Amino acid sequence: MTTTLAPSAIDAALEAVREAVGLPAGSRIVAAMSGGVDSTVTAALLARAGYDVVGVTLQLYDHGAAIQKKGACCAGQDIHDARTAAEAIGIPHYVLDYESRFRDQVIEEFADAYLRGETPIPCVRCNQTVKFRDLLDVARDLGAVAMATGHYVRRADGAAGPELQRAADPAKDQSYFLFATTAEQLDFLRFPLGGMSKPQVRAIAAELGLTAADKPDSQDICFVPEGKYHTVIDRIRPQGALPGDVVHMDGRVMGRHEGVTRYTIGQRRGLNIGGGDPLYVTRIDAAARQVIVGPREALLTTALTLKEVNWLGGETLESACAASRPVLARVRSTREPVAGRLGRVDGEICVVLDVLEEGVAPGQACALYAPESPDRVLGGGFIASAVRHGG
Repeated sequence: MTTTLAPSAIDAALEAVREAVGLPAGSRIVAAMSGGVDSTVTAALLARAGYDVVGVTLQLYDHGAAIQKKGACCAGQDIHDARTAAEAIGIPHYVLDYESRFRDQVIEEFADAYLRGETPIPCVRCNQTVKFRDLLDVARDLGAVAMATGHYVRRADGAAGPELQRAADPAKDQSYFLFATTAEQLDFLRFPLGGMSKPQVRAIAAELGLTAADKPDSQDICFVPEGKYHTVIDRIRPQGALPGDVVHMDGRVMGRHEGVTRYTIGQRRGLNIGGGDPLYVTRIDAAARQVIVGPREALLTTALTLKEVNWLGGETLESACAASRPVLARVRSTREPVAGRLGRVDGEICVVLDVLEEGVAPGQACALYAPESPDRVLGGGFIASAVRHGG
């Protein structure tokens, strides 16, 4: 049964939106519409709150069978749903063909990362490039003073400018995926749903008569059919399926594999190396086409280095590293941040962890938060390497 809201609750939601946006009524705002309930409610509430809303949807990939899957963000049905929602809300709507950009900046980078033996996180790359760089330029061209999305994250005004903060609903918080949002982008972005829970958003959609109210959330990676990512990689980078050896950390050859792109750090299943003590993937040597395995304790990590670091702290990144600034490091979206300190070793930004983390994988993201204000995002980077416990 769908929860309904009293008129006062809708009014409260509108007031929360006005506070989150912080712009006068009548201001033009581009609403990024994926066709899902979150972005649809965002556009609807902005329009009800008195803003001049323009809906924009990105066509990110071929509408044929190549990589489209049901329930995926920006697939054919979702574009239709976004267009229908815009008509119901009464706002103009544009569909932009970003197929080539998405392929170049997200899909091919995804495949290349696996070929390097990394475990990529394409949702971050998509937000970093296609959505929060290219689409922001379009929003400005349309005369907008801000762009709003349905992400569950908050934007707050701080002493040194806008700050990025975790969502009020910890179960839906998406700050981990938005660590690469720059200060300049944050100045232009708005996140009206950051103070709401998912049940509230669905109830608002139902109360407003939006057909997206009961639409399921998209799952997994949008361009990967049935979660089988190697089918995408094999098609565009077939060399990833070249066989090689599964090698124990002590040098013993344990068996053969069917391509390094089939494996990720921490994986246990699918190794095909027989019985004995449980073994896990501890490293991938893509150049030698080797999958290295070892005991679980070999996955324990004491420190990690970061590349492509984005910094949103009040001080400069250099001064933060020089002062060994305390941070909370989040190495998986499903894990809570753990305490550590920023630093620089041999020219690389590093995070020394106060507690051991397991299965830290190159290519994944490490989002950083402020210990003195744990909801505040300080930025983060992509994991370049991990220092293993005892190694």
